[in-house]
Amino acid sequence: MSGERRQIVIIGGGITGLAAAFYLEKEIKKNDLPAEVTLVEASPRLGGKMQTVHKDGYVIERGPDSFLERKQSAPQLVKDLGLEHLLVNNATGQSYVLVSETLYPIPEGAVMGVPTKIGPFLTTGLFSLPGKLRAGMDLVLPASKPQEDQSLGEFFRRRVGGEVVENLIEPLLSGIYAGDIDRLSLMSTFPQFYQTEQKYRSLIIGMKKSRGAQSVGKPANKKKGQFQTVKTGLQTIVEELEKQLGITKVYKGTKVVSIERAGSAYSMKLDNGKVLHADSAVVTAPHKAAAAMFQKEDWLKGLEDMVSTSVANVALGFPEEAVQMEHQGTGFVISRNSDFSITACTWTNKKWPSTTPEGKVLLRAYVGKAGDESVVEQSDNEMVKIVLDDLKRIMKIDGEPEMTCITRWHEAMPQYHVGHKKRIKEIREGLEASYPGVFITGASFEGVGIPDCIDQGKQAVADVLSHLFE
Repeated sequence: MSGERRQIVIIGGGITGLAAAFYLEKEIKKNDLPAEVTLVEASPRLGGKMQTVHKDGYVIERGPDSFLERKQSAPQLVKDLGLEHLLVNNATGQSYVLVSETLYPIPEGAVMGVPTKIGPFLTTGLFSLPGKLRAGMDLVLPASKPQEDQSLGEFFRRRVGGEVVENLIEPLLSGIYAGDIDRLSLMSTFPQFYQTEQKYRSLIIGMKKSRGAQSVGKPANKKKGQFQTVKTGLQTIVEELEKQLGITKVYKGTKVVSIERAGSAYSMKLDNGKVLHADSAVVTAPHKAAAAMFQKEDWLKGLEDMVSTSVANVALGFPEEAVQMEHQGTGFVISRNSDFSITACTWTNKKWPSTTPEGKVLLRAYVGKAGDESVVEQSDNEMVKIVLDDLKRIMKIDGEPEMTCITRWHEAMPQYHVGHKKRIKEIREGLEASYPGVFITGASFEGVGIPDCIDQGKQAVADVLSHLFE
């Protein structure tokens, strides 16, 4: 190989792009590879949705508040950055679901809403007797015929019936993707449920047998929660990543306008007039932004047709005496057939005690979902009023909050609709044929959680190195 240095460009400085740059640098240094890295981020800051606000002693996450510990890439990244001493697990406690203005504990042993313990399921007031009997039919129904994909709603209604879906499964699953479960792809969100059904015939039997799966609701005999964060806020991870990028040239507040092929390499025009040359590239920008960088081709349609929903979260701080809750726990989700604007609320001071000053209460409410995004467009004052009015129907709150922090995410939640896996495969095949050495990945593709994005960044590193040096 000649001494010529290979140019690698990473487009997008969210957690996928940052993880790619961080682990790419490690490989370059470890193997003494002749390569240079440039990262280009359209916004003035890195980190994407990982943003933390420190206000009046509160630690408030604008985006995700944690990651699953068992998905090892996130805790591993924290350790690789030398931030292990800041890792904390969530305080465990009962989670609830709100149906018809009543908070019901999520039955113990429910795995994403699927019952694995019969006692708590039979005694809960969350479902009627006919609803419980219909759910029990999962024990005798045959497995569905093998199929490439189907919606979450279709799959779960067939297994456990409409009532369990509406009152428990839908609020839990939709909360993760801010989506419509009758359009969300089973195989791109929770393929393990399909695999369980195919293997064991019954979801209930299968989930009971593979109880390695984490339960939602009250953890049995667990001292430690299954989620982790860093106690100074997730933005600390972003800041440390940026600090530790040694050989990567970083452009912030700069957009890639176009990517054009030039023989076996690429030229990338930036909105500041500069042109970058790349032998290989990783595109981690949101799908709409990514689609605009390439010349029109058939495979791009899959990116252009993908939709995103808009959501917001409203953090409210109160003196302890202003909020009275009769329920002990960490928060609740809301059944979609309930007449509420909020979709969920975390009692953040209970779930993450390190976020809240002594003697204070921090509530974080979520608004916006597929088919109902108008609330995200309201003014700050109106949004606080809407959220407070909803919360006051659930708990006793005196007076106004002493601290508010509102975050809007416009078209920020990519929707994995039925057929998503097939569309992504076609996009990547089209890209490989037209732009070999350019790889596209990130939250729009194979998982929206922090560990999923880190995994995708790591895979992109392997793809780039394989393309350039093998």
